Amino acid sequence: QKVTRSESSQAKKSQHAEEAIFYMNCRAAYLTVLKSSLENIKSKEQLSLVLQQAGRNPSQKTVNKYWTSQTTTLNFDDFCTILKKEKPATKTELLEAFGKIDPDNTGYILHDELYKILTTRGEKMTRDEASAIIKQADFNCGGKLDYNKFCELYVTTSEQCCKTAREKLEVDGRLRQQQFGSQTETSCEGITLPVSKPSPRISRKTDHKLAPTKGDSRTPSRPSSAQSCKASISTTITVGAGSNRNTKLIEPDTMKEWQCAQSKGCFYLEEGGEIVSHKYRLHLPQRSTVCITIKPLNIRQAERKSCHWLSVDTALYVLKENETQENLQLVSFTEQQNKEMFGWKGELGSGVYWLLPFTTGCRLKKVKPQITGEAKLVYRGEDGELVLTKEFRAALLDIFETIDLDGNGLLSLEEYNFFELRTSGEKCDEEAWAVCKENFDMKKNELTRQGFMDLNLMEANDREGDPSDLWVTLLSLGYNKALEMTEACPFVIDIYAEKCKPRIKAIYLEAGSWQLNRAICKSVVNKGEAKVMDGCENIIIYTYKAGRRITSVIENKSDNKVIIHVNNEQSKNCLSNRGLTVFAVEVAPKSMMVSQHVMPLNEQEEWLYNCVHSLL
Repeated sequence: QKVTRSESSQAKKSQHAEEAIFYMNCRAAYLTVLKSSLENIKSKEQLSLVLQQAGRNPSQKTVNKYWTSQTTTLNFDDFCTILKKEKPATKTELLEAFGKIDPDNTGYILHDELYKILTTRGEKMTRDEASAIIKQADFNCGGKLDYNKFCELYVTTSEQCCKTAREKLEVDGRLRQQQFGSQTETSCEGITLPVSKPSPRISRKTDHKLAPTKGDSRTPSRPSSAQSCKASISTTITVGAGSNRNTKLIEPDTMKEWQCAQSKGCFYLEEGGEIVSHKYRLHLPQRSTVCITIKPLNIRQAERKSCHWLSVDTALYVLKENETQENLQLVSFTEQQNKEMFGWKGELGSGVYWLLPFTTGCRLKKVKPQITGEAKLVYRGEDGELVLTKEFRAALLDIFETIDLDGNGLLSLEEYNFFELRTSGEKCDEEAWAVCKENFDMKKNELTRQGFMDLNLMEANDREGDPSDLWVTLLSLGYNKALEMTEACPFVIDIYAEKCKPRIKAIYLEAGSWQLNRAICKSVVNKGEAKVMDGCENIIIYTYKAGRRITSVIENKSDNKVIIHVNNEQSKNCLSNRGLTVFAVEVAPKSMMVSQHVMPLNEQEEWLYNCVHSLL
């Protein structure tokens, strides 16, 4: 048993060391081309160059696989994922490829034959490019290419590229301190904190146990760390199947005498993985006990087929507006759960509050399309006139229900403008709205469902049946080419107040702000369990479990920025918003940031969260 444990320990150390080397190579290659690992790859050419620096020699087909017509940027995490998939070519693989055009196995290829192959097959080279290869003295002689020497030089050059990049990284201390992971792309903006004394709640012993709640158990442990890690700390939480889906029951039905306000909204997934949503202002005319809830919106499409957005996690952060909008203070957040609904119940004083919706991105994320073909949006009837297809009409009705924020069955100019900003980036002014009123069905100066249908039909007529503009609208609203909403999650917010009439109004449609990031960090610090990293008391890891979500926050109290390596490989049945089981992040001095959000992959099964944070 001792031998087995020793072998297991050695295997883990070896695995940690391999990971450290892999990420070091990734960083070295990335920082050879870009100034910082926070900077994004912005073109195909940059992607190709940074892959070459990592010892790969990508074909145009390979580059196109990762840089599609929809791609605008790739971040460092994306680059690491690509490198894991695209292994460098070995000498054996290269020799096998050359062997196919040297059936007699002579070890040579005539220049004339090679020239013809390079300029006419596969990704064709130019004459100059082919000539440059043939003129290389290292592996050419007597009108022939010695492909054994070529393969040897190819592999050596590839390895030298990686070595040179690593050496540059080692020499340049500034680069060595740069971050592995993408901080800005994952809504983990650093938050500057005042210098404070250590909290008395902080656990300073490695055997400190978190108080278990029903359905889950927590066991701290300290695994062997990689050679490059100065210190590490591990957190383990086991959650039972279906646990915490009805923790503190919220029952708005028991508040029938309370006054209510409601507003709908939507999370939209951007191309780079960023999530955009509505932001709201809540006004309470007097102090009152309130109940605030948020849940995915069950629109008509959900009745026809299974809709993945109904399982997307939602949360709402309540911030108090003081003298200025910039100075918002976290009041509460929705941590109580009843099935898909999250809520908070408590007392709020009179005044103005901001409601900031949030989803982790664990379940609302980019997926590779499995769709072949494209749904039909319009067709010409027997009279030659354009008609919306049944499927497109159904999708438009769902869109109407989503953007009808107050749920009165009509679109006001304000509601319509959120739709316009999302789909075209422009607003409709009063004059243009008056034109709409003359041409489309309206009631009380608000657009009806039929008017909305006719407006989209007019757009199709303007393009003589070409659905291109209609598809731009649909894709921006989270629909795929099969007319399924896969990259958006509509939600509904309800505010119940015992002593006054609450008023809620959507103000913005934007990505998560620094106020939201700060609110998330503060909620985890206030409610979660804190652990100080052994040997480094300035690094604190906070972990908080709310319903089916676990969030960890890293606080750096030191005067220097630090790089924290995060390893989730021992977790089971888990989804991370990072999309990687192993990654690293840079935390600025005197600041804190979200490390990750984790949820169960399958809620019907037990899930294990096992995360090791290590200081590099």
